[in-house]
Amino acid sequence: MDKIKNPFSPGAGSPPPELAGRDDILEQAHVLLSRVREKRPEKSILMTGLRGVGKTVLLIEIERIAQQEGYRTIFVEVHENKPLALLLVPHLRRLLYDLDRIAGAGDKVRRGMAVLRSFIGAVKISLGDVEFGLDIEPERGAADSGDLEVDLPNLFVAVAEAAQERRAAVAILIDELQYLKTSELSALIMAMHKLQQLRLPLVLIGAGLPILPGLAGESKSYAERLFSFPDIGPLSEPYTVKALQEPARAAAVEFEAAALAEIFRLTKGYPYFLQEWGYQAWNHAGSSPIALQTVRETTPLVKNRLDENFFRVRFDRLTPREKQYLRAMAQMGAGPHRTPDIANALGVKITTLGPVRASLIKKGMVYSPAHGDMAFTVPLFDEFMRRAIPDFKPAPRF
Repeated sequence: MDKIKNPFSPGAGSPPPELAGRDDILEQAHVLLSRVREKRPEKSILMTGLRGVGKTVLLIEIERIAQQEGYRTIFVEVHENKPLALLLVPHLRRLLYDLDRIAGAGDKVRRGMAVLRSFIGAVKISLGDVEFGLDIEPERGAADSGDLEVDLPNLFVAVAEAAQERRAAVAILIDELQYLKTSELSALIMAMHKLQQLRLPLVLIGAGLPILPGLAGESKSYAERLFSFPDIGPLSEPYTVKALQEPARAAAVEFEAAALAEIFRLTKGYPYFLQEWGYQAWNHAGSSPIALQTVRETTPLVKNRLDENFFRVRFDRLTPREKQYLRAMAQMGAGPHRTPDIANALGVKITTLGPVRASLIKKGMVYSPAHGDMAFTVPLFDEFMRRAIPDFKPAPRF
């Protein structure tokens, strides 16, 4: 077995060798991009799903499709402590300069630059003295109020009109949307609402944790009429087999059927995990076919790698009380779990859990799939918590 030719690619956002089971969402994105270019109304897409299902991979693939269809693209990842405006401005500046370089660029492109300059001047109030090198006079009264819900829609319209003038279209792709502040998410929704009303060539395709539809609905009641929220889940067993088997066969290697079934059982079809198991099983195997015994021998190594990398980086951000809360959930299994049951497991009153639950939701560790229920956002995290804290004993003063 040649380790250099190992086709599997465990890693955050690393494109898998076989993007199995995602044809529906890719077709939905293709239809969206095509209809918007033809000035036909279509809902933008906000994908939701747990960690490790491949949302970032899908955003990268959709960006590639958009570029093939002639779109100018912007890709940003939201950070908990970095404002949306600061993330977008450098990309919008680059986009407008690219449009300006096209021969015969007209008034709309120059106006887009002027509006962006006004926007930069307004956000400096909250972001500090940040320079982006846009040497143009601002357009007074355009996107310069300092209110993001007013300014961002005006800025997006100016950018979309500039693209339309150059017979181009823009796709903005945003990852980790659940980290946006309420005002930022509201401004983004309002901007897309205005663009859809004007049928301008700018689309938003985003991704976030399962709490995203609720956040969007709370921000603006009409969000569900602007966006579709496709749920990106784990792969079925046939698609899991395809995701492992096809790349291996391309390198003249086979998996035993029992080995594939075991990897599906261990990973439950979550793409990140099956890439890890496939990668390690390949490296551990002496020859083709990769056998069930090889997968079993590899499993302790895979779990250790996941514990030290995928799970540990999230665990280390938790406070002692948050760890206790999640350990109580893990004691009961994968979930979801009723909040009263979690309180009973911790031996506390349910009314005391509000702050720690809110903190865990904000950190993206848990979400509420239904009223009164809590579930992990990270697949297999219950198993990790039981390994990380083998003996569950609620703290005497939770």
